[in-house]
Amino acid sequence: MAYVGHANHLLAALPAYIQQSWLPQLESVQMPLGEVLYESGVALGHVYFPTTAIVSLLYVMEDGASAEIAVVGNEGIVGISLFMGGESTPSRAVVQSAGQGYRLKAQVLKEEFNRAGPVLHLLLRYTQALITQMAQTAVATGIIRSISNCAAGCC
Repeated sequence: MAYVGHANHLLAALPAYIQQSWLPQLESVQMPLGEVLYESGVALGHVYFPTTAIVSLLYVMEDGASAEIAVVGNEGIVGISLFMGGESTPSRAVVQSAGQGYRLKAQVLKEEFNRAGPVLHLLLRYTQALITQMAQTAVATGIIRSISNCAAGCC
């Protein structure tokens, strides 16, 4: 599984026995620009491990407007809501930069996560990093809006 591990850092961090058990179930996928990996509110059938692609996570508001809340590349996984207690997500995942990745059936990931072993610990650490990225994005967006409002003469 060396080729998978070198391509996605999260997969590379898994113990060898888990890598070996997932190898036959990891599906190599093309991720073309603009492809929607999942929509807000739709049940997740797979999780994605980008290798050369970059995926934007967008928060979708009730009026249909969206805002980018995070970006996932070869360091991570797309579909964290699956193992954080939800079958669907309030966000949309869209390929921002075309490339490749791997996908894994949701059930495979959930079963390994629920064993409360190394996959659980690794994914929780990754989720903490992703939440930090989301918080930084929210702060930066607020600062940019404040500057824009001041530039428009509204402050």
